[in-house]
Amino acid sequence: MCAAALLLTLMACGKPAQDLSNDAYVWQRSWQPAVAQALAEGASAVRAWRVLAAEKTAGGRWFDAAPNLEALKAAKRPVIMVFRLDGRIDTLDVDDTFARIAAARDAWRNAGVSVTGVEIDYDCATSKLAAYAAFLTALKGRLNADLDLSITALPTWLTSSELDALLKIPDEAVLQVHAVLNPTQGLFDAKRAQTWLSAFAKHTSRPWRVALPTYGSRVTWDEDGNIAAIESERPALQSGNRASELVATPAAMAAFSDLIHRTRPDGLAGIVWFRLPTMQDERAWSLATWRAVLLRQPLQPALDVSMRPLTGGRTQDLMLSNTGNADSALPFTIRWNGVCRAADGINGYTLERDAEGLYLRRGQDGLLRAGSQRNIGWIRCETPPTAFHVQP
Repeated sequence: MCAAALLLTLMACGKPAQDLSNDAYVWQRSWQPAVAQALAEGASAVRAWRVLAAEKTAGGRWFDAAPNLEALKAAKRPVIMVFRLDGRIDTLDVDDTFARIAAARDAWRNAGVSVTGVEIDYDCATSKLAAYAAFLTALKGRLNADLDLSITALPTWLTSSELDALLKIPDEAVLQVHAVLNPTQGLFDAKRAQTWLSAFAKHTSRPWRVALPTYGSRVTWDEDGNIAAIESERPALQSGNRASELVATPAAMAAFSDLIHRTRPDGLAGIVWFRLPTMQDERAWSLATWRAVLLRQPLQPALDVSMRPLTGGRTQDLMLSNTGNADSALPFTIRWNGVCRAADGINGYTLERDAEGLYLRRGQDGLLRAGSQRNIGWIRCETPPTAFHVQP
């Protein structure tokens, strides 16, 4: 019996840890057909959908997201309704919020959607955490036993003495580690995120998850150097010199996912990916790449540059293509051989010259989706290039 017990113990010690589960935020305000298509194609990679249900502005107005309930039902995954409250709101109304939750819960369930929980997304200052805890306590007391309560949490809360008490109220929390500081510091920093995860684990004994990004943002600066706009769901690479593209690359996020699988902090139950990509979401990854990262499959982008003749003359467009199965960061430089006396770059590329001759240099970060191509410039050559050299 002792030998058998020892054998079982050794087998348990050698058993690999189960992969962290994947949830995904469905954050679209307008549910176009592309959202329903993405839900259908992405469902097999996720445990649950966290769907934006409504938002309350700083001025106290509610806006309903009005998701496609038939599409959610057809996706056959548990759904957590997310109610976003602007962090600038000073007074949280329990009656008003619960009425919204109850109405959405009943409507969604009557439509056949498997609603299992509600999430409150309130990015408030640390000075408001005590009041937020009182709000959550009252709200949880009104929820049915079959509706779990989760909240989003910010790394800035880690310095608050109110955090431990706050995290005892909801059934779970989702730590946001992307785009939480000044945009000049980037969209995601792996070392900083790992530090936050380790610290957060010490503040809660309940299951928790981490939210990781699958998108890019364009930050525009005014003439005084202040942030004028942050765009995350609009067409990429718009014109303008005072702008930066911030990108969470698939390779970087896959590496971080592997890291936290190997060094899993106490209580970490899964990853929540922000956000579900669609064909129309130009700043998010492609759906194929998104699935590959979630399922921890190898990422294999393949960049190639080709020429497309224009009508008449020797001018040709330069086309950057990705024939691989994963999105790729735009290469830093693109060079060519041949005798070319004129060229220019577009869509994030500028023309440069050094001792080796003309070349294109990336001026803005960005992603090239798997299976897609982009016009990055043009060249006019006396002797056409026979090879292009792409430097990451």
